[in-house]
Amino acid sequence: MLYALGTNVISLFNSETHLLNLKPIINFLDSDYFAEGADVVRAQPAQFRPLGLTSFIFVHAVCLCVFFVGVSPIAFWMAVVLYIGRMFAVTGFYHRYFSHRTFKTSRAGQLFIALWGLTAVQRGPLWWAAHHRTHHQMSDTEGDPHSAKLRGFWYSHMGWITSYSNLPTDYSKIPDLAKFPELVFLNRFDWAFPISATFGVWVVGEILKVNAPQLHTNGWQLVVWAFISTAFLYHGTFFINSLSHIWGTRRFETEDESKNNFLLALITLGEGWHNNHHRYPGIARQGLVWWEVDLTYYGLKFMELLGIIWDVRRNPIESSAVRAQESLEQENLVAEQQVSEKQTEAKQPVLQ
Repeated sequence: MLYALGTNVISLFNSETHLLNLKPIINFLDSDYFAEGADVVRAQPAQFRPLGLTSFIFVHAVCLCVFFVGVSPIAFWMAVVLYIGRMFAVTGFYHRYFSHRTFKTSRAGQLFIALWGLTAVQRGPLWWAAHHRTHHQMSDTEGDPHSAKLRGFWYSHMGWITSYSNLPTDYSKIPDLAKFPELVFLNRFDWAFPISATFGVWVVGEILKVNAPQLHTNGWQLVVWAFISTAFLYHGTFFINSLSHIWGTRRFETEDESKNNFLLALITLGEGWHNNHHRYPGIARQGLVWWEVDLTYYGLKFMELLGIIWDVRRNPIESSAVRAQESLEQENLVAEQQVSEKQTEAKQPVLQ
């Protein structure tokens, strides 16, 4: 959500007409809106746009407000809990479910984890999954959205997000997800739930201010510490795109530069076993031996025990067969969509 705002805010004012340009505002409100067409935007060269960092600067600037609102034990621990909970949402749901479908859940469960993932403020689940699938298909080649090998650390860390060409969601990459209208809706209006959640944090802080003054907190203090948690969450997630292709060890000779890194695994609840993941992307477990700590996988196992999710893929042996089957299923879905579009076009009247 903030990614799109930061990239679009630079063109709010039209220098030629000296009038307010409403297109970026509409695109922020509806992430599927592109006046020139999403395909045209995606075809543009991927390049770093400095002013596209506006949203990240805003998040870090709000963090500096801590000098005005101060700190309290409840604000600090809320930030820690928000970091862990939202990191789990990114790693367990955006990554291991929406991107790789390593477990199954109900349609209601799918909606729940999509909403949970939106609180991480890393755009919608379909946008995230589409770009990540592209990353795996083209890892460390020209088509990779964030290759540290080709574009360096800073571009792979956060520069790629500033590129206008990376804003649209490529629905052709995610036909298995695009068939759910509720997911498409959340993806289009990815700003609504995070803003609502932030307002909820403020309300809780104000309630505590009145009813539990001994906690020495208030709404604005909790909001600022939520932003601090978000800033750490951003960089923790981004390190997987950047450092995990630069720093670490390699168990498997994959075709990319993915690395395993114990420290990054701790920071990201298990995502640091990135070389393992690139070797076996179709399984939920990324730590393959006992000492490779994978807190996300442990959390998914707990959800499986509760019956929220099931059919969690663990065995690397099944990964290749599953990936081949999913590839075939996606090709069939794309073919069905193309046939449907042609039939729709054929039914439309021809104007003479």
